[in-house]
Amino acid sequence: MGSMPNVPAASALPRRDQIRKEAARLFAARGFLGVGVDEIGKAVGISGPGLYRHFAGKDAMLADLLIGISERLLEEGRRRAGEAGGTGGPAGALDALIGGHVDFALDDRDLIILHDRELLHLKEEDRRRVRRLQRGYVELWVGVVREAFPPLAAPDAEPLARAAVHAVFGLLNSTPHSAAPHPGQPDRSGLPRDAMAALLHSLAQGAFAAAAAGAAARAA
Repeated sequence: MGSMPNVPAASALPRRDQIRKEAARLFAARGFLGVGVDEIGKAVGISGPGLYRHFAGKDAMLADLLIGISERLLEEGRRRAGEAGGTGGPAGALDALIGGHVDFALDDRDLIILHDRELLHLKEEDRRRVRRLQRGYVELWVGVVREAFPPLAAPDAEPLARAAVHAVFGLLNSTPHSAAPHPGQPDRSGLPRDAMAALLHSLAQGAFAAAAAGAAARAA
């Protein structure tokens, strides 16, 4: 994530990254089971068998994509929260986490679809690894949210904070359904990217503020 620039054109990417990008696009569009190795090879200009110099097969491509994005979200989330928290406190750390996930949601839509739909096609060991990374990412957010909103720091408010985090993920990860089908096109909502990012950011902050208000009301 980091600054998370838009992915460059496939021709400017190393071959392995070209394969990742096209595999993610095809898997998201037609499903993991609906795409053959030859089609991925054709999309990057090499023969299907030539892909095996980079990946052992389709299963390996899917695992690479889903494990890779799970690792990136957790690592970048920790980095963002640590850097922003050092200067802006818990509120700054949360703001940085939200901003990073909004960038992911808007710029890596194919990977969101894969996360939602294709996890069951991973080998059991790889699926457990993804789930472990996802749990770490959730725990990072829950901890930061509870620091940023003191009413959610109470022991009995932990389930509410956790539910709010999952609700915000659901909100942010819904962007493939409202965003443009292809980068550079207007979103189906009609909003430019920056406006959509600002809207998602404010909605996420609002969800956590509402959860904190609910916790404060229950404690009163």
